[in-house]
Amino acid sequence: MKRAKLHRMTVVLACLSLTCAAGAAAPPAQTSPSGGMLGFTASRAAQQRQLEQRFDALLNADEIRGWLKQMSSEPNHVGSPHDKANAEWMLAQFKSWGWDAHIEQFDVLYPTPIHESVELLAPTPFKATLHEPPIKGDASSSLPGALPPYNVYGADGDVTGELVYVNYGMPDDYKELARLGVSVKGKIVIVRYGAGWRGLKPELAWEHGAIGCLIYSDPRDDGYFTGDPYPVGPTRPPEGVQRGSVAKMQLYPGDPTTPGYGSVPGAKHLPLEDAKTLLKIPVLPISYADATPMLQAMGGPDAPESWRGALPFTYHVGAGPAKVHMVVKSDWSLKPVYDVIAKLPGSSDADQWVLRGNHHDGWVFGAFDPLAGMVSELAEAKALGTLYQQGWRPKRTIVYASWDGEEPGLLGSTEWAETHAKELQQKAVMYLNSDTNGRGMLFAGGSHSLQHLVNQVAAGVTDPETQASVQQRQRAFLDVNAAGKTASPMLKESAKLAGESGDIPIAPLGSGSDYSAFLEHLGIATLDIGFGGESNQGGVYHSRYDDFDHFDRFGDPGFKYEVALAQVAGHIVMRTADAEVLPMRFGDFSSTLDRYVGQLHKQADNARKEAVAQHKLLDAGAYKLAADPLHPVAPPERLSDVPKIDFAPLDSAAKKLKKSAQAYEKAYSARAEKGLDIPAVQLAQVNQLMGSMEQRLLDAQGLPGRPWFKNMIQAPGELTGYAPKTIPAVHEALDARDWNRADKYAAVTANVLDTYRAQLDKLTALLKQ
Repeated sequence: MKRAKLHRMTVVLACLSLTCAAGAAAPPAQTSPSGGMLGFTASRAAQQRQLEQRFDALLNADEIRGWLKQMSSEPNHVGSPHDKANAEWMLAQFKSWGWDAHIEQFDVLYPTPIHESVELLAPTPFKATLHEPPIKGDASSSLPGALPPYNVYGADGDVTGELVYVNYGMPDDYKELARLGVSVKGKIVIVRYGAGWRGLKPELAWEHGAIGCLIYSDPRDDGYFTGDPYPVGPTRPPEGVQRGSVAKMQLYPGDPTTPGYGSVPGAKHLPLEDAKTLLKIPVLPISYADATPMLQAMGGPDAPESWRGALPFTYHVGAGPAKVHMVVKSDWSLKPVYDVIAKLPGSSDADQWVLRGNHHDGWVFGAFDPLAGMVSELAEAKALGTLYQQGWRPKRTIVYASWDGEEPGLLGSTEWAETHAKELQQKAVMYLNSDTNGRGMLFAGGSHSLQHLVNQVAAGVTDPETQASVQQRQRAFLDVNAAGKTASPMLKESAKLAGESGDIPIAPLGSGSDYSAFLEHLGIATLDIGFGGESNQGGVYHSRYDDFDHFDRFGDPGFKYEVALAQVAGHIVMRTADAEVLPMRFGDFSSTLDRYVGQLHKQADNARKEAVAQHKLLDAGAYKLAADPLHPVAPPERLSDVPKIDFAPLDSAAKKLKKSAQAYEKAYSARAEKGLDIPAVQLAQVNQLMGSMEQRLLDAQGLPGRPWFKNMIQAPGELTGYAPKTIPAVHEALDARDWNRADKYAAVTANVLDTYRAQLDKLTALLKQ
């Protein structure tokens, strides 16, 4: 499943090379406040670096390549024979490497296609192929066993209606349609992928009265407009189709029929009509080859300029005269998913767990998504098992997981986390996730208390292309791209922060991968990492062409970044497992929180300015003067006035937290300067409190209307899907112009922060004893 953090960024390679070449040797690792490796004494840090060097020497790119070729050799969607075979093969590997491993099975609702068809009835007949043919020179693309392109968790249906083009199908697109006087009620919409999560497209279409939804990939976004199509280049060929889930995961991920509890064999499942994350209208993904005759047949107003893709004709919005008949019929039975769980027991702190996961199911072959991440995790597991067999014993228990059923809706990870929720909240101190991987820069997101750990590790791993450190290459990327005229404010801010603090900021997380249950439901400190930016895999994303041949050519030739991911992830796991004091830095969370609170103030101010400006235009009749007599444009609804939002509790909580974080850093630094000489009982208390700090950011009632999501600092947005919302309850209240709700949840979030601060103060007191 695509993750928000792996944006396909354009990188000026020449500039990066020049910047990085100035310091070919990796710089010294970033330091903690005490001047050394965070969580370690100086002597233990030296031992840890030696251990990491031994770990690195055990990683083998050719072996990783062989595993990817094997695991992607047949379709491995949920319920397929190869999906189960991969799980059983990994189980055997973990055991051979010395891990205590087993498979946990969950029986989940997973509808698969029985029949699907799309026909253009008027003005000229055309039947969509709904098929991806073999690609010449790509041996995998002709293999049997793949399911046809489909969107899982859309409704079954047999519908006929006029076609309306709705651009990306986001809220602003429907506002534009209303201004053009075009309604989708009783119609079938055709919408292009991009600009928002796919599941929102049919959901918003249904909310506006549509009876069906077709989602196509426009070549402007990931086809020939962006580069040569596969097999000449990496981008989407005309017949390529992006599959994907359309479940309403912004309500809750996992099995739609077992919300909040595990789908263990024999569990009670809700009737389909009571499952809130299932859609109400049929949905199908199609290629731009199939979309072309339908879009060409449409009339009505010309599409606005920003709506026009790269197909060689004028885009119209409809409705009609194009008329479409679509049918979707599915097998709505339960299917098994197989999670592989492996453990290396800890020595002194075995009841603290360090978790690491990646999923193994794909839409077809899944070489890039997810197996490029999975084989790196396997390389880590083999190396850690070898070190264990050679006598190394981690202080804390290490748990490695290979999740199944991620693509349909984070099924395997969510069901496992819900099943083991109580134990995980007692023992888990960190979850480290990866998903896809490719060539380029390291991207990281998650709990901001882990930001310094990521930076220290990245500063000690060599980038395989530039021979600078991974962190140094990140910094070069930020500096070069933030200086560009088209740089986004977010990119400029990240570069500024990196220059001021020395650390590359990590991003907040939304959804779209297996970290969701751990971070946003259980409150476990979480990281999501991967390399990307230079490997163009977007053109085959979720298609049958995401296979070994494509990845071997365009993803990571030489598999050097597969090794780099294993190094970064392995070092993070080992440091967290071996540190005397868990490697967290709470001042990073506090300073990031200050920025998030500041963004809320700015959002409220902008809403106020927007309302004032719109009122002036409405009162002056400006919208009537701008109307096109051929296509009348309706004036927008009058925006509500913006009262003064009571951010005082939130401002006060953030200010107090900053003071407490500074006191903690001072107490930790004083202890670190004395060699972290902390009595065993006291040290156990410190690590127990640190390991549960993220849980203090949960609110038992959860987000408004979405109680499964309990983290009050970061969550997927209701109308963004994958993309995160920070301080989400307040942020989304402002988005909705619900000023009373904004006031309420500013206070709720402040209370959560005060609870977090109180536990941080306990930590500080323990360190001072």
